[in-house]
Amino acid sequence: MLLSRRLFVLSSASGLHNYHSVVSEGSAVATSQTSAAPLPYDQLPGDWKKGLSGLYHLWKKGGFNNIHHIMAENYQRFGPIYRESLGTYDSVYIQYPEDAATLFLVEGTYPERLRVQPWYEYRDYRNKKYGVLLKSGEEWRCQRLILNKEVLSVAGMNRFLPLLDNVGQDFVRRVYTQVERSGRGKWTADLTNDLFRFALESVSYVIYGQRLGLLQDYINLESQEFIDSVTVMFNTTSPMLYLPPRLLRLINSSIWKNHVKAWDSIFIHADRCIQSIYGSLRQHSDNTYSGVLSSLLLQDKLPLEDIKASITELMAGGVDTTSMTLQWAMYELARAPIVQEKLRSEILAARAASGNDLETLLKRIPLVKAAVKETLRLHPVAISLQRYTQRDTVIHNYIIPKGTLVQVGLYAMGRNPDIFPFPERFSPERWLGEESTHFKALSFGFGPRQCVGRRIAEMEMHLFLIHILENFKIETNRMVDVGTTFNLILYPSRPIQLTLSPLSVNSSERHF
Repeated sequence: MLLSRRLFVLSSASGLHNYHSVVSEGSAVATSQTSAAPLPYDQLPGDWKKGLSGLYHLWKKGGFNNIHHIMAENYQRFGPIYRESLGTYDSVYIQYPEDAATLFLVEGTYPERLRVQPWYEYRDYRNKKYGVLLKSGEEWRCQRLILNKEVLSVAGMNRFLPLLDNVGQDFVRRVYTQVERSGRGKWTADLTNDLFRFALESVSYVIYGQRLGLLQDYINLESQEFIDSVTVMFNTTSPMLYLPPRLLRLINSSIWKNHVKAWDSIFIHADRCIQSIYGSLRQHSDNTYSGVLSSLLLQDKLPLEDIKASITELMAGGVDTTSMTLQWAMYELARAPIVQEKLRSEILAARAASGNDLETLLKRIPLVKAAVKETLRLHPVAISLQRYTQRDTVIHNYIIPKGTLVQVGLYAMGRNPDIFPFPERFSPERWLGEESTHFKALSFGFGPRQCVGRRIAEMEMHLFLIHILENFKIETNRMVDVGTTFNLILYPSRPIQLTLSPLSVNSSERHF
């Protein structure tokens, strides 16, 4: 029997962890397929022998912004596993959930994912500390465990739920204001910037315990500069994934200069917020939760510079990623009005049963949670999930040596009809059936190196959709398809125009 099938029998994370221990101790080589003799690494299909010429052809085809589609095409050409060399990276690409499960077994005690070299180069250039996102080894593990208690544990989640709910309510008020100003009884707009502001307000409130006022009509220039800088940082990172950033630094290229300027702005904004909290910490006397930063400072378990580095990374990663997913979710719901009505009915029933108890409310909305998973299946923030193998393994009947960079093609997996029947269809119900979903929802990663801001992002999105669907009908031109373009994360290829129409004209029936 295949190891991957045995993995799927284990229905809990603890069961999978125990199986991991058994395999690690009892076998020198893990395998996702034992029915035939494994083939050597150099027999993997793919264009991996092209090297730099492959990178040149990718550039000529404009592939840097289209690499997710090219990856999907490669799976069609080569099958479920292939090898490719692009610039400084030599990778093995997989897409089946059972193969991802095998990769999980060999990620090791200190998992390593793709090193985003431009981010390291910037920090070395400015002599700044690495945050937990960029750290490795035992130092990473120790600091990650401390952060997990703050932002991934149930206790941590329950502390910041009211903060996220408060920002969601204010966004609803902002939409009602825009509806009234329009004079048409509805608001039609490209919500990109509004959602960016919402995401930054949310993550800042959780981290700092203070509101920045980003949902007002006019925001301060520093906050808008931060939002713009995050976008520039992502856009300039993408082309430097395959070209040595040190070379671009030596020739003082515009890409490198813009990248440095963007990170400088991000660190300045974060440092300003951190210094404000640090300075007022001694004045805090009650037991009111005042954010992740204050909690970490009071614990005094991490050096201040390490806290600042990790907090800055958490902020930078929590703006574009969450806001873009929410935009895609609203787009899909606008194109699927039947699904939208099902979600609304679930939310109203959950609200009636739970009242103002947020924990209970979130336990009663499985379809809303499934809608977020379905959005991330169709529009993953990252197009792949990466790990370096910590020991020799066999994946899809090929020997993969220790130290190999293996990438799970999330975009391709989500569009594969063999994995998701009718993949073009937005169907949240597919996550609620009896069919196994193990290692199919990987947008936040897996294992101890999964996204550290996962719970913040999930709760933020769930509460946002609750508030929006309680109050508004979402519409768009269903005849217009919006494609995707890659700039480290997936963006819409054109602006998405959404229309929000109040469900009731009676102000007393608004849900806040």
